[in-house]
Order: sequence, then structure tokens, then C-alpha cells
Amino acid sequence: MVRSLSSIDFAPVLPAWLVVALAVLAVLALLPALVRRARGAGWRALAFLLILGAISNPRLVQQTREVRPDIALLAVDNSASTTVAGREAAIAAARAQIEARLGRLPDLEVRTVVAEEGGNQGTRLFAAIERGLADIPRARLAGIVALSDGQVHDVPVSFPAEAPLHLLLPGRAGEVDRRLRVIEAPGFGIVGRGVEMRVVVEDLGAPASDAPVRLSIRRDGGTPRVESVVPGREHRIALPIERGGPSVVEITADERPGEVSALNNRAIVTVNGVRDRLRVLLVSGEPHAGERTWRRLLKADPNVDLVHFTILRPPEKDDLTPLNELALIAFPVRELFQLKLREFDLIVFDRFSNRGILPPQYLRNIADHVRQGGALLMSVGPEFTGPASLANTPLGQVLPARPLPGGAALLEAPFRAQVSETGLRHPVTEGLTGANANAAAQPGWGRWYRMLRAEARSGANIMNGPDGNPLLLMDRVGEGRVALLLSDQIWLWSRGHDGGGPQAELLRRIAHWLMREPELEEEDLTAAIAQGRLTVTRRSLSDAPPPEITVTAPDGTVSRHAPERREGGRAVVELPAASPGVWSATDGTRTAFAAAEAANPPEVADLRADPGRMGNLVQASGGAARWIGDGSALPDVRRVSMGRDASGPGWIGLVRREDHTITGISALPLLPPWLALLLVLGVAVVAWRREGR
Repeated sequence: MVRSLSSIDFAPVLPAWLVVALAVLAVLALLPALVRRARGAGWRALAFLLILGAISNPRLVQQTREVRPDIALLAVDNSASTTVAGREAAIAAARAQIEARLGRLPDLEVRTVVAEEGGNQGTRLFAAIERGLADIPRARLAGIVALSDGQVHDVPVSFPAEAPLHLLLPGRAGEVDRRLRVIEAPGFGIVGRGVEMRVVVEDLGAPASDAPVRLSIRRDGGTPRVESVVPGREHRIALPIERGGPSVVEITADERPGEVSALNNRAIVTVNGVRDRLRVLLVSGEPHAGERTWRRLLKADPNVDLVHFTILRPPEKDDLTPLNELALIAFPVRELFQLKLREFDLIVFDRFSNRGILPPQYLRNIADHVRQGGALLMSVGPEFTGPASLANTPLGQVLPARPLPGGAALLEAPFRAQVSETGLRHPVTEGLTGANANAAAQPGWGRWYRMLRAEARSGANIMNGPDGNPLLLMDRVGEGRVALLLSDQIWLWSRGHDGGGPQAELLRRIAHWLMREPELEEEDLTAAIAQGRLTVTRRSLSDAPPPEITVTAPDGTVSRHAPERREGGRAVVELPAASPGVWSATDGTRTAFAAAEAANPPEVADLRADPGRMGNLVQASGGAARWIGDGSALPDVRRVSMGRDASGPGWIGLVRREDHTITGISALPLLPPWLALLLVLGVAVVAWRREGR
């Protein structure tokens, strides 16, 4: 807009101090005439005034200005906390009305910035305001109107903009909110022991009360356990760790009547169960080249307590050596296989033949220990054939294979161990370095030279020898597990013979599978949430098409999905998981759980609409905080002059800045020299004539 303004200006031809001195002299010269009341004194004074006026050089100045419109910034909070209790609709309606009202005000430009939800640092409203102010000259800023619930997490100590900041809050004064806050929760626990979590229930905006609150504790979707807790006091929750792997614990506090939302009445904690130090019993039947390989492997793991015995002198050996010259320790058969057998998590027999060392009762104890949850690993050689074979003892009842009769069992010829069709899907052998890509391909690891032919009776055959003979079998027996390696030459890989092979990795996987490590389960269903997406993975040794996966969201919504088949026996379902809480997935046989935390935890820490966080800045800027929810009318918007109040009952104000640019100036002298000279001479003549009478 272009405006023209006129004003009178003075441009003295002499310095200002000199003009003042001349005025003083003129007064002194007039003073005697005024005292005597002489004729012509007034005309003389008029002559002096004309002279001083001519020296002051008065001008009529006319300016042409281009007035620039003021700018009002509208900041809209679009974070997660504004989606509860109908705030999102209230903010959207208020935004439309304010933009319409401001658009009708003359000489006012409206700019809008939105603080979007994102990250995990809470509401960054002032960061959005700073972005909006980056290209707004401060001389044109009329004010800032913020549509927010007041839960802002980047409030500065001071705000540099010299303009009123108004806060419009969706909601009502005096809101209350109950929240459940986890003070401490362990990330893992030892299987067979318990962990302790510390939580507190807080009622925000409500007077303190000792009335107990029900707390429901549910693990992996099971039956909830109910405890009572007093608001404001720390409460401890004991949680036993019964199995390895992650357990999802959901803790929920009862909803408080009249609270804003129950969104933060719930907490999700994931506790990973890990095993304590494993106790392993290794029994070597006789000294051989691979015995040290087993010992080094087990001793290298700091989580393994190893008890190792080697049968150096079998009982049937009689070389007439005096007993007092034998430096051997008697094998503690009764102590190991009867008194302390239950203390061992894993029993390993390496080329062990019975030969009367272990009575049938002790071998039966080992078989019973396996059925009741123990683990057995056997690496066998030629001793597994013949009458002294463990396959002919009560222990043979839990073994997945029996050697072929007679001399047909022993095979001595170079061969490369090959992962079977089943082994390509089994987590113990899937993805091993150097393994064959399919059942028809050749592996890239070194050769072995001896194995036993056996008749597989149960379990999964995951590695083959020549002609498809089973080489490595894994089986579940009752509550326990058994692994049988039908060769005693895996140690060749550790020596690097013929290129070597992944001996340490394979044996580690076998041992961890026997110890029920969750990531090595061959028939399993797992669920995990990362970056807002739920991934359900079904693993199976079966080559049949996988069944549909049924997913249940935290709000109870059920959906069914066909999984996508992938290598390694996996079938995967991926979908968004935006809702916080416990998600469950089932394939009809197994059920998996995953916890989705709030994407932005500060957003749900306090769900009340409250001007407290921004109150100091609003007051210091001269603005006002007004409620626009619960039936409250939107305040009127007015333009106010600089220095006036920017708010009042029922209204908020935006300052008139009147910033402008001068595009032209013209000056017209009001007393030009020629006119001043004529006037002074004329007045002087009149004064002389008056005084001469």
C-alpha cells in the first residue's frame, strides 16, 4: 500500500546555537521598548520574528511511503498428545477459524507452521516457531498464536521475539491424568531365578490419596496377576524367569474416573531370560587326536564349567603293574552319574565305549535325565559298533540311530560332510560357512575319512555322509534333547586339514541347540517390533506351505496374513505396528508376543492440557493463554497499537507495526529569501513610521 504524508520541517541556514543566540539578542533589544511601551514595539518584534523565521528556513515536506503488511505466525501442535480427548478435532477447527479471521484483517499476512510428530524428544513446538520466524522481519511481526495442549518439551528460557505470544489450549482447566511410570526394570534375568521391577502410579493434577489402585501384571499374554499399589509410592514387582529368550511383561493400572486418557496407564517391559554358567560333563573314552579339540572348545567359553574325564586305563586291561605304581585317579562313577547327575546341563560322550565302566543303572539314570530335560551329545567312532556300544545299553533308548550290524557299520573312505535337505532349513546347519547351497551341490570344506553307517529311527538328519548316510542327527526325547555325530573326525577341520571347516561354529550351535537357545529353535514362531514395524517369523523343517498368521493388535483388532516364504525354512509377515502395547501372533500351534513402546515417550508422560510449561513466556511477551475446549468460545482477534495491552477478556491482540519504506520526498520552502526580505523591509518601514509619529 502507498501512502502520502505531509509535515513541516526546519532546515536552518545557521547552526542551531547561533539561531538561539540571535533570538536572545532580539529579545534583549526589544525589552526597553516593551518596558517603555513605545509605539511600533510590536512591529519591531514582528520584524525580528520574520528574520529568525527566514534563518530557520521552514519547509513543507511531503513523503511517499510504501507500507508493508504485518505478519502473524500461527503455530499448530500436531504431536501425539494432541490426538487424545478430541483435541485433534478442536485444534483443526480452531485453526480454520483463526486463519479465516486473520485473513479478513487489513494489512496482515498470515503464515502457518506445524510441529509434526517425530523422533523421541517430545513436542518441538518452538523449533517449528523458530523455522517460521527465520524469514519474518522482526519489524513486521505482529504476534504469534500457538494452538497446543501446552505439553511442549523445547520451551526456551527466554523468547527473543518482541511480539505477543498467545496460547490456545484444547481442553479444560483442572484436567487429571493417571500414569504408570517404570523406575527400574532389568533387561535380562537368569533362568531359574527372579528379577525385580520398580514402578510407581502417579495421579497428576489430583490431590494426594491413599486409596489403593489395582495393578495387573501379564506375561506373554497369560493370566494376569493382580496387585495393589498406593499412588505416589514405589512398588516392587517380583518376576520369576522360567525360560530362556525374551518375555513380554505388560503392567496396567486401573483407569481413574475422569482422567484425560488411559494411554499412559500401561507399561511394557521385555526381560530376556539367559542361562547361568552351564555345567558340562565331558567323558572321553580313550585318548585320541580329537580329544583336545573338544576340551579347547568347551574351555574357551567363559560361561561353561567343564568337568572332563578321560578313561586312560580300562578295567579289563591287566599288565601286572603294581597298584602303588599307578598314578591314576579312580573314575567317580557313583558321584557323577547318581549323586550329582542332575547338576549337569549337558553330558558329552566322546568315543566312549562301556566295557563295564558304567553299570546299566547309571546309564538308565542318564536316559531318565535326558527325558526330564537334560541334554546329551555323542561323538562316536568304531567303539559304537560291537557288544560294547552304548547303543546296546539302556542309553540306546534315547539315541536317534543304531549302527548297522556287523562290519557294515564302519565306513573308512574320504568324503565331505554335506548338509541335507532338512539341514538347509535347520538353524544348526543353515548358513554355515562353506556349506553346500542345495542338496545336490558340493560343500567347500575339508574331507573326513571315517564314519559309521547307522539306521535312523527318530529325529532330524541334518548332515549326510557318502550315499546319503545320516551323519548328524538331532532329536527331542521327552523334555530333553539328543545330538548324535556318527564320526570322530570333526577335529580335522580345526587343524585346517584339506581347507578345514567351521568346526567351532557347528559345535557351538549344536551345544546351544541342546541348551534350548531360542534363536536356534527349528520349530518356532517369533515376533519383533523395530522402527514401527512388526515382523513375525515362522521357522519350520517342513517344506509344506506355511499356514496363515493371525495377528492381534493391542486394541484387540485381529488380522490374518499369508506369510512370505524365505530361505532357511523361514516364513515372514511384516506389517506396521503403530499402536503401543502387546502384539500377539499365532500360526494355530504357537503364539509369539512383541512389545511396541510409545514412539515418543515424553508425549505420553503427561496427557493433561496445561499452560504451565509456556506460562512464563506467554506472560513475559504480553500475550495470554485461553481455553478453547469444553464449549469455550474462540477468543476474538484484534489489532492493537504498539505499547497497548495485547489481550483482554474474550480477545487477543496483534500489534500494528506499520513498517514502511520511503519511496519519495518533496520539500517546498514556506519563507523563501526574496519573500522574507520584502516582508522584513515592509514591517521595518511600518515600525519606523509608527515610532516617528
